[in-house]
Amino acid sequence: MRVVGSVLVRNEDIFVEQAIRNVVSFCDEIHVVDHDSEDGTAEVLRGLASEFDHVHVVRTKDAGASHRVLEPYAGTETWVLGVDGDELYDPSSLGRLRVHLEAGEHADVFRLKGHVLNCDELSDGAASGFMAPPSRPVTKLFNMSAVTTWKGSPERLHAGSAVFRKGYDWESMRYLSESTSWDSDPLRLLHVCFLRRSSRDGLDPAEGRRSAWETGAFRRGVFGLPARLRFRRRFMDPRIKEYQREGRNWKREWYGRGERVTVDASPFLS
Repeated sequence: MRVVGSVLVRNEDIFVEQAIRNVVSFCDEIHVVDHDSEDGTAEVLRGLASEFDHVHVVRTKDAGASHRVLEPYAGTETWVLGVDGDELYDPSSLGRLRVHLEAGEHADVFRLKGHVLNCDELSDGAASGFMAPPSRPVTKLFNMSAVTTWKGSPERLHAGSAVFRKGYDWESMRYLSESTSWDSDPLRLLHVCFLRRSSRDGLDPAEGRRSAWETGAFRRGVFGLPARLRFRRRFMDPRIKEYQREGRNWKREWYGRGERVTVDASPFLS
């Protein structure tokens, strides 16, 4: 059994080092794709790659490269953990989860999801924000033995053409939040989505940054323009289109549900 980390980032020089360091012990290999960053992200990634032999970094204008590097793991006893530049896992908790995975736990599902704190304040060792559930969880841990092939994703671990083994499908999913608390969940995550994530960001990031699923910018540069226009016309999530027409912020509504809570952030910021 192997655990592989998949990191796709663009302009994430504030938190990306912590995000990757938090998973280096959990993962046997980490594939990092820098989606043409313009801030200090590339320099941070070069430093991590020189420090850790199992951290492999490439720079590209095509976000699809982040999934193509994962395609050979389909049909193998591999768990893939998706990590964004604003996602800080608890490394100690992941150590406990690794023991469970090596024992064969959760092999009956395709995806695992855990508690997430969608964080809008981080100071003095405390994190505040909105818990998932009831907010939308973003954890991405995939059992690659559940599929025989998985190709055609515009970015890693999203959509594409997955061919499932008998007994699995996209809905073969387990929410660890249903059987654990925030303190006991081994997949718990600080999602700093409402904080400043890049030295190039403006002073008010509270509304969240637009993703490629809003802009269609999976391929950057002049040659990616036709693909971006085609995506917005044909493939953009209709729910996001509706939010945009009504002038509403979908991230605030999906990630900001429920009461605002505060937790100890020290395990995530070692």
